[in-house]
Amino acid sequence: MVSPDSPDHPTHAWLATKMVVYTVAFLAFILMAVPYCFHQLGSLVYPDSIHDWLAPGLIQKVLGVAIFVVGLVGYLICSLWLVIVGEGPFVEFDPPTRFVATGPYRWTRNPVAALLIFTILGEAIYFGSAGILTLCILGLPLAHMQVKLVEEPRLKERFGQEYVEYCRQVPRWLPRRPQP
Repeated sequence: MVSPDSPDHPTHAWLATKMVVYTVAFLAFILMAVPYCFHQLGSLVYPDSIHDWLAPGLIQKVLGVAIFVVGLVGYLICSLWLVIVGEGPFVEFDPPTRFVATGPYRWTRNPVAALLIFTILGEAIYFGSAGILTLCILGLPLAHMQVKLVEEPRLKERFGQEYVEYCRQVPRWLPRRPQP
């Protein structure tokens, strides 16, 4: 771990800058570009009867916006928590430098991924899009594989027994009240 007095220790301004750049780029890709492509693909693949059945009314649009906003705000809070407590951005290629098992990470090990899928579900509901709903459904096993095969082994290697014990106490996906 790099000492806060070391010239190699990241400044708060640098961390904030990296977080904003990563967040904007990632969210533009995962919440705009990818859903747009899946929506367009869904328009070509699914029959008109599916599109008619999913066509959103006012209640559906309000529900979609509510789910989207809750998911996005939760994602931003969890990401910010990693930056502040973990002292580093929240991406695998530039990970936090400290282990984080507090705040939302006491309830579930992967709130960021879960909230992104929830946010995409909000988009699917709002637009009544079979294509975006397909993305959401495909996102579940893909996120699970990424966590199990990439993220968890790296965290175990980086943080050792502390992470192993954390995994025993905190569920991977479905939030559970932290144990005292």
